[in-house]
Order: sequence, then C-alpha cells, then structure tokens
Amino acid sequence: MTNGIFKRCGCTDTTTGRRCAEHCPRLSEPGHGSWYFAYSTRDLLDRAQRVRRGGYQSEEAARKARDDLLAISRGERTGQNWTVTRWLRYWLTTRTRIRPTTRAHYTHDIDQFLIPAIGHLTLAELNSRQLTAAFAAIGKATNRYGLPNTVCTLQHVHTTLRAALNAALREDVITSNPATRVELPARERPHAEVWIEPRVADWRATGEHPVVAVWTPEQLAEFLHSVRHDGLYALWWLLALRGLRRGEAAGLRWTDVDLDNAQLTVIRQRTTAGYTIHEGPPKSAASRRTVALDQHTMQILRLHRCRQRRHQERRDAAGKPYLPSGYVFTRPDGAPFHPGYFTQRLQLLINRAGLPPVRLQDLRHGAASLAHSAGADLKTIQDLLGHSNIALTADIYTSVLPATQRRAAEETVRLILAADPTRRASPSVNAPFHGHDTQATTSTTARGPT
Repeated sequence: MTNGIFKRCGCTDTTTGRRCAEHCPRLSEPGHGSWYFAYSTRDLLDRAQRVRRGGYQSEEAARKARDDLLAISRGERTGQNWTVTRWLRYWLTTRTRIRPTTRAHYTHDIDQFLIPAIGHLTLAELNSRQLTAAFAAIGKATNRYGLPNTVCTLQHVHTTLRAALNAALREDVITSNPATRVELPARERPHAEVWIEPRVADWRATGEHPVVAVWTPEQLAEFLHSVRHDGLYALWWLLALRGLRRGEAAGLRWTDVDLDNAQLTVIRQRTTAGYTIHEGPPKSAASRRTVALDQHTMQILRLHRCRQRRHQERRDAAGKPYLPSGYVFTRPDGAPFHPGYFTQRLQLLINRAGLPPVRLQDLRHGAASLAHSAGADLKTIQDLLGHSNIALTADIYTSVLPATQRRAAEETVRLILAADPTRRASPSVNAPFHGHDTQATTSTTARGPT
C-alpha cells in the first residue's frame, strides 16, 4: 500500500530475498509488524512532497499521528520533514544581499562544520542538547594546522547557525531557536600590545610575539624610513597614520582624493573571497567617510601620483601596454593590486628592516594609538577609522603607548604632591618619603621610553 494507513513488517521473502513489507502473509497476526501512514503535501517552497511515517503499534495511533501532522501549518510540516542540510542550503540561496566575503564564510561554516555534525537531523528534532554536543565535538577536532579549533572558530560557526535558524523561526518552520541556548567558551578578544624594549628582547630570544601588536612611534618612524624608496611608500604611510583598511586602500581611486581640500573619501573597497576579488561599498555605513589629510601626507600623495604618471609615460614610450585604471595604488601595468599582495609585501619589508612583526591590520591599531597619543578624542578616532560603535574604538583599537602612560602617571602624581602640605617646601635628603620622588621622575622622563 502506498497511500493512507497501512501495515508492514521487516520479514524477508525466502524466495526473492526482499523484504515482504506490506505483503507479508503474517500481517494479520496480532503484534506482527507496525502501522504506517503516507500522504502527499506541499513544503515551504510549494513543492509536492511525499511524507511517510511508521512504527506505530495500532492503526488508530498511525491515523492520529497523520491527522496531527496535517493539522499543523505548512511551515511546521517543513520543519518536521526537512533536514538541517536541506534548510542550510535553502537559506544560503535566500541570502541575496550579503557581501561575497560573508557568503564565503557562511558556505565554509556550513560545509566544513554544520552539515557533517548535524546535517542528518530534521529541523524539528534539533535541540540545544544536540547542538551543545556538536559544538563540543567541533572544538575537539583539529584545523588544517593540526591544532584544535579555536573559540573564535566556534563562535563564527555558531553565528552562522543562529542566523540560519532565526530565518527558520521567522518562516514558522521551527517554534524556537535552539542555537540561542547553546553556551560556548568565552572568547578573549586580544588587545594590542606595544612593542616596548623588553617585549622586543623576548621576541628576539624566543620568537614568540603577541597576537595583536603595535609599534612605538620610533619603530614606525624607522619602518617608514626604511621603505622611503618603496613604490608603495604612500600606501604604508596612509595605513599607518590614517588608519585605512586594506580593502579601502586597495579600492582607493584618484577621483576619491581631493588634494586641494586636504581630504580623501572612502566610498569603496576591494576585498577577497578566497582569491577572488570583489569590489563594492565599504564595510558599513560608518565606513563610508571622509578622512582629513595633513600637508605632509598630501605631499607624499602628490609625489606618488607624479611617479605613477612618469611610469606610465615610460611604458607608453617603450610600447608596453598600460591600463589607466584610475586607482591610487597600481601594478607596473596600471592595474590595481590584489589586496593580498599588500599583506605579503608588508611582511617582506618588516623582515628586511629587522623590526618586530606586526600585521597589516595592526597598522590600523597603531594609527588609533598614535592619534590618541597626539591628543585626539575617541569620537575623532572613531570617525577616522569608520567605526559604527565608539565602544569598539575604545576597547579594541586604542592601545595607550608608553609615553602616554608615563604622562598620565606624572600628572596623577603631580596632583597628589600638590595636595600634600609636607611636600610644598623643597624636600631635604633626610625628609621622610611621601609618595613619588619628583627628582627620580624627572630623570626617568628625560631618558624617554624604555
């Protein structure tokens, strides 16, 4: 029987070797076989779908289960019939307004982690206990480097799953989102550490270095001096002092640079998904911004443009092709760089200079720290970096440099000393100690950063 209510068993025909199913001659015997129901319905996409369930002890139980299933909404029936794999694939096709990089991350999370772990389950049977076990297994698995998957990876995968199940919740496919009840290990967000001399000495001795690190002003000046003849000198200058993102610098065009009014506008970025380049609007609405330029930076950009023009003239004279792409930072043939090249080039230049390592993103951290040390308030730094949330600027991107810390320490101690009547007169050699020694402070300050 292929429709309605029917009974079948697992007996095997001794002649054909196939299961007897609903044709078994013993089905009339009490307790032999179990009851099933089958019917045709339509899923969330209005596609015909065949539903069959079984294992019921009586015909009445099978009929009740069928009627209960028919009584629920189409969305709920979809949740009971669709596997997690099918829903994740469908959900990804509906995400038409996400960035290519976001789509690549979602696809990786789905293929690499979610489908292998929970893809066989139906949406209706998915619960927080199963998800907790799945994420525990993902955390114990190793990545391509042979190391356990990080907390950051777990949280990225969880974000993808939660978004997919939230969509199922909005479509009434599920009644609650079990991903919201999964507890993951806390993610410690690394704060930028400054390359002070003791830390540099330890790195040279052990090779170990912070996850996020920024140079001191002296180290940055040394780097910029070492790359003064590099063809991308203007790029390093903009990244280190104006805090542009890699994709924003890669997508910068001369039409976005206003040297007459000392500013540039960030209106696009060139990002990568895998090795494929995608060009589009900035990361967020706040990332679309105008960045003020100082006189020295404008002079650097003018010289860069002159060199670019001379290079084009030489190629034209030699009969070599040149693409007038309009980008600020271009290859010898005029085409824009792949953003990944900037990352590779920076590491090469740092190694040549013998400086402690920083990432391309760390130059952006350093730009915030330098602006803060120069007296810029957090709102100004937020606008400079294009953050939508000032808390992000304060918590992540601003590392107080040693000179700023010492200045704050000096001012704090000065307040105490000014309020202490026993210190108003010039201290004698035999005077008891009351707090910080101003003479030692002056000597330490004169020596500069350690």
